[in-house]
This record gives sequence, structure tokens and C-alpha cells, in this order.
Amino acid sequence: MKEELSVLGLATIRRNRGISLEQIANSTKISVRSLEAIERGDFHKLPGGIYNTSYIRQYARAIGFPEDDLLHVYRAICLPQLSLSVCGSD
Repeated sequence: MKEELSVLGLATIRRNRGISLEQIANSTKISVRSLEAIERGDFHKLPGGIYNTSYIRQYARAIGFPEDDLLHVYRAICLPQLSLSVCGSD
């Protein structure tokens, strides 16, 4: 099985807790595609603006992961680059 890229091992944490992406999508109304992007750290694939932080918070809550830890990673990746429009602010 090919090792997948996952920020902070989120996909592994989610699977170990027996939670599917479809379950999270149903409860949060966030697309599976966006949830996969969060797990991979592909924040540029999110819709942008306040939606990004909302999606990240909801995902973290859904898997029982500290929201602030995941938001810290998001900000570390995206804030220095926001002027380059790489984190969903297109």
C-alpha cells in the first residue's frame, strides 16, 4: 500500500478512530475533496477566506484533534504566502 502524504498524520488518526471522510462530509456539509485537501495540507484547494479556518476547525472537531494545532499548521503554511494566493484566496 502506498504511503499517503498527510499533515500531522490526520488521515491515520481519523482512520484509527473509525471515522470515514464520508461521515465527516455528511455531518459538516464539507465536500470529501476539501476534507482530503485538509488531510494532505493542500490548503490552496479550499475555497478561501474565512471558509478555510471554518473547514479546518470543523474537521479537527470531527476527528477529536486540537483545532489550534491544525490551525497553527495552516497559518505556518499559508500566512507567509497569502500574497502569492496559494491558499484558497484565488
